Amino acid sequence: MHTGARAARPGSLTSLRAANHARVLAVLQASGARTQAELARATGLAQSTVSNIVRELAGSGAVSVNRVRRDGRTAQVVRLSRSVGLLAGIDVGHRHLTVGLADATYEILAHERIPLDADHRAGDCLAEAGRLLDTLVDRIGAARDEVIGIGMGLPAPIDSRTGEVGAPSILPGWVGVDAAALAGKSLGVAVEVDNDANLGALAEARWGAGRGARILAYLKLSDGVGAGLVVDGLLHRGPAGTAGEIGHTTIEEFGAVCRCGNRGCLETLVSTGAVLDLLVPRHGPHLTIADVVARARSGDAGCLRVLADTGRHIGIGVANLCNVFNPDRIVLGGELAGAGDLVVEPLHGALQRYGIPSAVRAVDIVIAALGDRSHLLGAVALGGQVAGQVIASFAGDLNPGEPDLQAMKD
Repeated sequence: MHTGARAARPGSLTSLRAANHARVLAVLQASGARTQAELARATGLAQSTVSNIVRELAGSGAVSVNRVRRDGRTAQVVRLSRSVGLLAGIDVGHRHLTVGLADATYEILAHERIPLDADHRAGDCLAEAGRLLDTLVDRIGAARDEVIGIGMGLPAPIDSRTGEVGAPSILPGWVGVDAAALAGKSLGVAVEVDNDANLGALAEARWGAGRGARILAYLKLSDGVGAGLVVDGLLHRGPAGTAGEIGHTTIEEFGAVCRCGNRGCLETLVSTGAVLDLLVPRHGPHLTIADVVARARSGDAGCLRVLADTGRHIGIGVANLCNVFNPDRIVLGGELAGAGDLVVEPLHGALQRYGIPSAVRAVDIVIAALGDRSHLLGAVALGGQVAGQVIASFAGDLNPGEPDLQAMKD
Protein backbone atom coordinates (compact mmCIF):
# COMPACT_ATOMS: atom_id res chain seq x y z
CA MET A 1 0.00 0.00 0.00
CA HIS A 2 1.20 3.53 -0.76
CA THR A 3 2.86 5.09 2.29
CA GLY A 4 2.82 8.75 1.25
CA ALA A 5 5.28 11.30 -0.08
CA ARG A 6 7.31 14.07 1.50
CA ALA A 7 5.34 17.30 1.74
CA ALA A 8 6.45 20.08 -0.60
CA ARG A 9 7.55 23.50 0.62
CA PRO A 10 4.62 25.97 0.38
CA GLY A 11 4.93 28.37 -2.54
CA SER A 12 7.57 26.35 -4.36
CA LEU A 13 7.26 24.96 -7.89
CA THR A 14 7.19 21.52 -6.30
CA SER A 15 4.23 22.62 -4.18
CA LEU A 16 2.38 23.93 -7.26
CA ARG A 17 3.07 20.69 -9.09
CA ALA A 18 1.76 18.67 -6.13
CA ALA A 19 -1.35 20.86 -5.94
CA ASN A 20 -2.08 20.28 -9.64
CA HIS A 21 -1.62 16.53 -9.17
CA ALA A 22 -3.99 16.66 -6.21
CA ARG A 23 -6.63 18.48 -8.31
CA VAL A 24 -6.55 15.72 -10.89
CA LEU A 25 -6.74 13.02 -8.22
CA ALA A 26 -9.69 14.76 -6.51
CA VAL A 27 -11.66 14.90 -9.78
CA LEU A 28 -10.98 11.22 -10.47
CA GLN A 29 -12.02 10.25 -6.95
CA ALA A 30 -15.23 12.26 -7.14
CA SER A 31 -16.22 11.52 -10.72
CA GLY A 32 -14.71 8.16 -11.68
CA ALA A 33 -13.14 7.56 -15.11
CA ARG A 34 -12.52 10.68 -17.21
CA THR A 35 -10.77 11.44 -20.48
CA GLN A 36 -7.77 13.74 -20.36
CA ALA A 37 -9.82 16.45 -22.09
CA GLU A 38 -12.53 16.14 -19.42
CA LEU A 39 -9.89 16.33 -16.70
CA ALA A 40 -8.52 19.51 -18.26
CA ARG A 41 -11.99 21.10 -18.27
CA ALA A 42 -12.77 19.99 -14.72
CA THR A 43 -9.47 21.20 -13.25
CA GLY A 44 -8.92 24.28 -15.40
CA LEU A 45 -5.44 23.02 -16.28
CA ALA A 46 -3.97 22.98 -19.78
CA GLN A 47 -4.32 19.69 -21.62
CA SER A 48 -0.53 19.44 -21.93
CA THR A 49 -0.23 19.85 -18.14
CA VAL A 50 -2.88 17.19 -17.56
CA SER A 51 -1.11 14.85 -19.98
CA ASN A 52 2.15 15.20 -18.01
CA ILE A 53 0.37 14.72 -14.69
CA VAL A 54 -1.42 11.60 -15.91
CA ARG A 55 1.83 10.16 -17.19
CA GLU A 56 3.51 10.72 -13.80
CA LEU A 57 0.55 9.34 -11.84
CA ALA A 58 0.42 6.28 -14.09
CA GLY A 59 4.12 5.76 -13.44
CA SER A 60 3.49 5.80 -9.68
CA GLY A 61 0.62 3.33 -10.04
CA ALA A 62 -2.01 5.82 -8.86
CA VAL A 63 -4.00 5.75 -12.11
CA SER A 64 -4.58 3.46 -15.05
CA VAL A 65 -4.94 4.73 -18.63
CA ASN A 66 -6.84 2.95 -21.39
CA ARG A 67 -7.50 3.90 -24.99
CA VAL A 68 -11.17 3.79 -26.01
CA ARG A 69 -13.17 4.77 -29.09
CA ARG A 70 -15.67 7.59 -28.51
CA ASP A 71 -17.64 9.18 -31.33
CA GLY A 72 -15.25 7.72 -33.87
CA ARG A 73 -12.19 9.09 -32.07
CA THR A 74 -9.59 7.52 -29.82
CA ALA A 75 -9.50 8.93 -26.29
CA GLN A 76 -7.30 8.29 -23.25
CA VAL A 77 -9.56 7.34 -20.33
CA VAL A 78 -8.02 7.75 -16.90
CA ARG A 79 -9.23 6.26 -13.61
CA LEU A 80 -7.83 5.70 -10.14
CA SER A 81 -6.27 2.27 -9.85
CA ARG A 82 -7.01 -0.33 -7.19
CA SER A 83 -3.49 0.18 -5.82
CA VAL A 84 -4.64 3.54 -4.40
CA GLY A 85 -6.74 1.67 -1.86
CA LEU A 86 -10.27 0.61 -0.94
CA LEU A 87 -13.10 2.33 0.91
CA ALA A 88 -15.56 0.74 3.30
CA GLY A 89 -18.99 1.85 4.47
CA ILE A 90 -20.80 0.58 7.56
CA ASP A 91 -24.54 1.20 7.98
CA VAL A 92 -25.72 0.34 11.49
CA GLY A 93 -29.48 0.18 11.88
CA HIS A 94 -31.80 -0.58 14.74
CA ARG A 95 -32.07 -4.20 13.59
CA HIS A 96 -29.49 -4.60 10.83
CA LEU A 97 -25.85 -4.16 9.91
CA THR A 98 -24.68 -3.57 6.33
CA VAL A 99 -21.04 -3.39 5.29
CA GLY A 100 -19.92 -2.40 1.79
CA LEU A 101 -16.54 -2.33 0.09
CA ALA A 102 -15.79 0.10 -2.75
CA ASP A 103 -12.90 1.29 -4.86
CA ALA A 104 -11.55 4.83 -4.50
CA THR A 105 -14.14 6.16 -6.97
CA TYR A 106 -17.03 4.88 -4.80
CA GLU A 107 -17.98 1.96 -7.04
CA ILE A 108 -19.40 -0.76 -4.75
CA LEU A 109 -17.43 -3.97 -5.25
CA ALA A 110 -19.18 -6.14 -2.64
CA HIS A 111 -21.60 -5.76 0.26
CA GLU A 112 -23.29 -7.85 2.93
CA ARG A 113 -26.27 -7.32 5.25
CA ILE A 114 -27.09 -9.24 8.44
CA PRO A 115 -29.75 -8.85 11.16
CA LEU A 116 -28.87 -7.38 14.56
CA ASP A 117 -30.52 -7.60 17.95
CA ALA A 118 -32.26 -4.30 18.71
CA ASP A 119 -30.41 -4.07 22.05
CA HIS A 120 -26.94 -4.96 20.72
CA ARG A 121 -23.82 -3.47 22.27
CA ALA A 122 -21.41 -1.28 20.31
CA GLY A 123 -18.46 -3.63 20.71
CA ASP A 124 -20.43 -6.65 19.54
CA CYS A 125 -21.66 -4.75 16.46
CA LEU A 126 -18.15 -3.66 15.54
CA ALA A 127 -16.85 -7.21 15.92
CA GLU A 128 -19.52 -8.30 13.41
CA ALA A 129 -18.57 -5.40 11.14
CA GLY A 130 -14.93 -6.53 11.21
CA ARG A 131 -15.96 -10.08 10.36
CA LEU A 132 -18.06 -8.89 7.42
CA LEU A 133 -15.24 -6.64 6.22
CA ASP A 134 -12.85 -9.60 6.21
CA THR A 135 -15.39 -11.63 4.24
CA LEU A 136 -15.79 -8.90 1.62
CA VAL A 137 -12.06 -8.31 1.27
CA ASP A 138 -11.54 -12.03 0.69
CA ARG A 139 -14.42 -12.11 -1.78
CA ILE A 140 -12.77 -9.60 -4.11
CA GLY A 141 -9.27 -11.02 -3.67
CA ALA A 142 -7.88 -8.05 -1.73
CA ALA A 143 -6.03 -7.62 1.57
CA ARG A 144 -7.37 -5.92 4.69
CA ASP A 145 -4.56 -3.34 4.68
CA GLU A 146 -5.80 -2.06 1.30
CA VAL A 147 -8.76 -0.43 3.12
CA ILE A 148 -7.68 3.18 3.66
CA GLY A 149 -10.87 4.83 4.87
CA ILE A 150 -14.11 3.75 6.56
CA GLY A 151 -17.31 5.72 7.05
CA MET A 152 -20.01 4.58 9.47
CA GLY A 153 -23.59 5.73 9.94
CA LEU A 154 -25.61 5.40 13.14
CA PRO A 155 -29.31 6.17 13.73
CA ALA A 156 -28.39 8.56 16.53
CA PRO A 157 -27.09 12.08 17.04
CA ILE A 158 -23.29 12.33 17.14
CA ASP A 159 -21.98 15.12 19.38
CA SER A 160 -19.46 16.90 17.16
CA ARG A 161 -17.69 18.35 20.23
CA THR A 162 -16.97 15.02 21.93
CA GLY A 163 -17.58 12.40 19.23
CA GLU A 164 -19.95 10.60 21.58
CA VAL A 165 -23.25 9.04 20.54
CA GLY A 166 -25.97 11.11 22.16
CA ALA A 167 -29.47 10.49 23.41
CA PRO A 168 -32.21 10.03 22.44
CA SER A 169 -31.15 7.05 20.39
CA ILE A 170 -32.76 3.83 19.24
CA LEU A 171 -29.36 2.24 19.92
CA PRO A 172 -29.07 2.34 23.74
CA GLY A 173 -25.94 0.16 23.59
CA TRP A 174 -24.11 3.01 21.83
CA VAL A 175 -25.08 6.02 23.98
CA GLY A 176 -22.04 7.74 25.46
CA VAL A 177 -19.62 5.82 23.22
CA ASP A 178 -16.97 7.65 21.19
CA ALA A 179 -17.99 5.67 18.13
CA ALA A 180 -15.19 6.77 15.79
CA ALA A 181 -12.45 6.02 18.34
CA LEU A 182 -13.92 2.64 19.27
CA ALA A 183 -14.47 1.68 15.62
CA GLY A 184 -10.97 2.77 14.62
CA LYS A 185 -9.46 0.69 17.42
CA SER A 186 -11.63 -2.31 16.56
CA LEU A 187 -11.11 -2.18 12.79
CA GLY A 188 -7.54 -0.90 12.65
CA VAL A 189 -8.35 1.87 10.15
CA ALA A 190 -9.35 5.52 10.56
CA VAL A 191 -13.15 5.71 10.82
CA GLU A 192 -15.44 8.73 10.47
CA VAL A 193 -18.92 8.47 12.01
CA ASP A 194 -22.07 10.46 11.31
CA ASN A 195 -25.81 10.26 11.72
CA ASP A 196 -27.33 7.97 9.10
CA ALA A 197 -29.80 10.60 7.87
CA ASN A 198 -26.83 12.88 7.17
CA LEU A 199 -25.24 10.10 5.14
CA GLY A 200 -28.48 9.52 3.23
CA ALA A 201 -28.50 13.23 2.42
CA LEU A 202 -24.86 13.10 1.34
CA ALA A 203 -25.48 10.18 -1.05
CA GLU A 204 -28.69 11.56 -2.54
CA ALA A 205 -27.10 14.99 -3.03
CA ARG A 206 -24.13 13.49 -4.81
CA TRP A 207 -25.64 10.64 -6.82
CA GLY A 208 -29.40 10.52 -6.32
CA ALA A 209 -32.61 12.53 -6.19
CA GLY A 210 -30.92 15.54 -4.57
CA ARG A 211 -28.57 16.30 -7.45
CA GLY A 212 -28.71 19.97 -8.38
CA ALA A 213 -30.57 21.10 -5.26
CA ARG A 214 -29.05 24.09 -3.48
CA ILE A 215 -30.81 23.53 -0.14
CA LEU A 216 -31.71 19.90 0.43
CA ALA A 217 -33.39 18.00 3.24
CA TYR A 218 -33.33 14.21 3.29
CA LEU A 219 -35.98 12.64 5.54
CA LYS A 220 -35.27 9.18 6.89
CA LEU A 221 -38.60 7.52 7.73
CA SER A 222 -37.85 4.22 9.42
CA ASP A 223 -37.54 2.86 12.98
CA GLY A 224 -36.24 6.31 13.79
CA VAL A 225 -37.12 9.59 12.06
CA GLY A 226 -34.47 12.16 11.21
CA ALA A 227 -33.36 14.64 8.59
CA GLY A 228 -30.04 15.31 6.90
CA LEU A 229 -29.55 18.89 5.71
CA VAL A 230 -27.31 19.94 2.83
CA VAL A 231 -26.64 23.61 2.00
CA ASP A 232 -24.63 24.50 -1.11
CA GLY A 233 -23.26 20.97 -1.29
CA LEU A 234 -22.11 20.76 2.34
CA LEU A 235 -23.76 18.95 5.24
CA HIS A 236 -25.19 21.25 7.90
CA ARG A 237 -24.74 19.54 11.27
CA GLY A 238 -24.98 22.49 13.66
CA PRO A 239 -22.46 23.31 16.42
CA ALA A 240 -23.37 20.22 18.46
CA GLY A 241 -23.99 17.92 15.49
CA THR A 242 -27.72 17.57 16.17
CA ALA A 243 -29.24 19.60 13.33
CA GLY A 244 -32.05 17.73 11.59
CA GLU A 245 -33.58 15.90 14.58
CA ILE A 246 -37.04 16.45 13.10
CA GLY A 247 -38.32 13.25 14.69
CA HIS A 248 -38.36 15.02 18.05
CA THR A 249 -40.37 18.05 17.02
CA THR A 250 -43.72 18.18 18.81
CA ILE A 251 -46.81 17.41 16.73
CA GLU A 252 -49.32 16.55 19.51
CA GLU A 253 -48.65 18.27 22.83
CA PHE A 254 -50.51 15.64 24.84
CA GLY A 255 -49.67 12.68 22.62
CA ALA A 256 -47.76 9.49 23.42
CA VAL A 257 -44.58 9.70 25.47
CA CYS A 258 -41.51 9.53 23.23
CA ARG A 259 -38.23 7.80 24.04
CA CYS A 260 -36.73 11.31 24.36
CA GLY A 261 -39.06 12.00 27.32
CA ASN A 262 -41.36 14.47 25.56
CA ARG A 263 -44.89 13.86 24.35
CA GLY A 264 -46.29 13.77 20.86
CA CYS A 265 -43.01 13.85 18.91
CA LEU A 266 -43.28 13.20 15.17
CA GLU A 267 -41.47 9.90 15.68
CA THR A 268 -44.23 8.61 18.01
CA LEU A 269 -46.65 8.98 15.10
CA VAL A 270 -44.74 8.00 11.97
CA SER A 271 -41.90 5.62 12.89
CA THR A 272 -42.33 2.17 11.37
CA GLY A 273 -42.95 0.75 14.84
CA ALA A 274 -45.74 3.25 15.53
CA VAL A 275 -47.37 2.54 12.17
CA LEU A 276 -47.26 -1.23 12.59
CA ASP A 277 -48.55 -1.08 16.19
CA LEU A 278 -51.78 0.48 14.91
CA LEU A 279 -52.42 -2.58 12.73
CA VAL A 280 -51.54 -5.34 15.21
CA PRO A 281 -55.17 -5.82 16.38
CA ARG A 282 -56.30 -6.44 12.80
CA HIS A 283 -53.30 -8.14 11.19
CA GLY A 284 -51.19 -9.56 14.03
CA PRO A 285 -47.63 -8.80 15.22
CA HIS A 286 -45.63 -10.02 12.21
CA LEU A 287 -46.68 -7.42 9.66
CA THR A 288 -43.99 -5.41 7.83
CA ILE A 289 -44.20 -2.01 6.15
CA ALA A 290 -43.96 -3.77 2.78
CA ASP A 291 -46.98 -5.88 3.82
CA VAL A 292 -48.92 -2.75 4.81
CA VAL A 293 -48.19 -1.10 1.46
CA ALA A 294 -49.18 -4.23 -0.48
CA ARG A 295 -52.44 -4.61 1.47
CA ALA A 296 -53.24 -0.92 1.03
CA ARG A 297 -52.78 -1.17 -2.74
CA SER A 298 -55.10 -4.17 -2.69
CA GLY A 299 -57.78 -2.06 -1.04
CA ASP A 300 -57.39 -2.86 2.67
CA ALA A 301 -59.25 0.02 4.34
CA GLY A 302 -57.30 -0.13 7.60
CA CYS A 303 -53.89 -0.04 5.90
CA LEU A 304 -55.02 2.76 3.60
CA ARG A 305 -56.20 4.82 6.57
CA VAL A 306 -53.04 4.28 8.59
CA LEU A 307 -50.78 5.27 5.68
CA ALA A 308 -52.91 8.33 4.92
CA ASP A 309 -52.73 9.46 8.56
CA THR A 310 -49.00 8.83 8.55
CA GLY A 311 -48.60 10.96 5.43
CA ARG A 312 -50.54 13.81 7.03
CA HIS A 313 -48.39 13.72 10.17
CA ILE A 314 -45.22 13.70 8.05
CA GLY A 315 -46.69 16.61 6.10
CA ILE A 316 -46.99 18.69 9.28
CA GLY A 317 -43.34 17.99 10.06
CA VAL A 318 -42.37 18.85 6.49
CA ALA A 319 -44.38 22.09 6.66
CA ASN A 320 -42.50 23.11 9.80
CA LEU A 321 -39.21 22.23 8.08
CA CYS A 322 -40.14 24.31 5.02
CA ASN A 323 -41.21 27.27 7.16
CA VAL A 324 -37.89 27.29 9.05
CA PHE A 325 -35.33 25.90 6.59
CA ASN A 326 -36.92 26.82 3.21
CA PRO A 327 -35.38 23.95 1.17
CA ASP A 328 -35.81 23.72 -2.58
CA ARG A 329 -35.98 19.92 -2.43
CA ILE A 330 -36.99 17.32 0.15
CA VAL A 331 -36.04 13.70 -0.48
CA LEU A 332 -38.04 11.00 1.32
CA GLY A 333 -36.07 7.89 2.27
CA GLY A 334 -36.35 4.93 4.61
CA GLU A 335 -38.90 2.14 4.66
CA LEU A 336 -41.97 4.38 4.60
CA ALA A 337 -40.79 6.07 1.40
CA GLY A 338 -41.67 2.78 -0.28
CA ALA A 339 -45.35 3.66 0.18
CA GLY A 340 -44.96 6.32 -2.53
CA ASP A 341 -48.17 8.16 -3.38
CA LEU A 342 -50.04 6.51 -0.49
CA VAL A 343 -48.00 8.71 1.84
CA VAL A 344 -46.94 11.55 -0.47
CA GLU A 345 -50.46 12.66 -1.48
CA PRO A 346 -51.70 13.22 2.10
CA LEU A 347 -48.30 14.73 2.90
CA HIS A 348 -48.88 17.35 0.19
CA GLY A 349 -52.32 18.10 1.63
CA ALA A 350 -50.88 18.83 5.08
CA LEU A 351 -48.02 20.81 3.57
CA GLN A 352 -50.48 23.05 1.72
CA ARG A 353 -52.48 23.51 4.93
CA TYR A 354 -49.62 24.31 7.33
CA GLY A 355 -46.77 25.60 5.17
CA ILE A 356 -46.05 29.22 4.29
CA PRO A 357 -47.25 29.51 0.65
CA SER A 358 -43.98 30.88 -0.72
CA ALA A 359 -41.99 28.09 0.98
CA VAL A 360 -44.44 25.47 -0.29
CA ARG A 361 -44.19 26.73 -3.87
CA ALA A 362 -40.38 26.64 -3.71
CA VAL A 363 -40.02 22.99 -2.64
CA ASP A 364 -40.13 19.73 -4.58
CA ILE A 365 -40.95 16.53 -2.67
CA VAL A 366 -39.33 13.45 -4.24
CA ILE A 367 -38.63 9.83 -3.31
CA ALA A 368 -35.00 8.81 -2.73
CA ALA A 369 -33.47 7.52 -5.96
CA LEU A 370 -30.97 5.27 -4.20
CA GLY A 371 -33.54 3.43 -2.08
CA ASP A 372 -32.15 1.39 0.80
CA ARG A 373 -28.60 1.96 -0.55
CA SER A 374 -28.59 5.65 0.40
CA HIS A 375 -27.12 5.22 3.88
CA LEU A 376 -24.47 2.69 2.80
CA LEU A 377 -23.37 4.85 -0.14
CA GLY A 378 -23.23 7.86 2.16
CA ALA A 379 -21.04 5.88 4.55
CA VAL A 380 -18.71 4.96 1.68
CA ALA A 381 -18.58 8.65 0.68
CA LEU A 382 -17.62 9.51 4.25
CA GLY A 383 -14.91 6.86 4.06
CA GLY A 384 -13.68 8.61 0.93
CA GLN A 385 -13.21 11.81 2.92
CA VAL A 386 -11.14 9.87 5.46
CA ALA A 387 -9.07 8.37 2.63
CA GLY A 388 -8.56 11.70 0.88
CA GLN A 389 -5.21 12.33 2.56
CA VAL A 390 -3.84 8.96 1.50
CA ILE A 391 -5.00 9.46 -2.09
CA ALA A 392 -3.66 13.02 -2.19
CA SER A 393 -0.31 11.80 -0.86
CA PHE A 394 0.33 10.38 -4.32
CA ALA A 395 0.67 14.05 -5.28
CA GLY A 396 2.80 14.88 -2.26
CA ASP A 397 -0.06 16.81 -0.62
CA LEU A 398 -0.64 15.49 2.89
CA ASN A 399 -3.27 18.05 3.86
CA PRO A 400 -5.97 18.23 1.16
CA GLY A 401 -8.80 19.36 3.42
CA GLU A 402 -12.45 18.33 3.14
CA PRO A 403 -13.75 17.81 -0.40
CA ASP A 404 -16.17 20.38 -1.81
CA LEU A 405 -19.33 18.31 -2.30
CA GLN A 406 -20.89 20.97 -4.54
CA ALA A 407 -18.06 20.49 -7.05
CA MET A 408 -18.59 16.73 -6.88
CA LYS A 409 -22.21 16.79 -7.97
CA ASP A 410 -21.49 17.07 -11.68
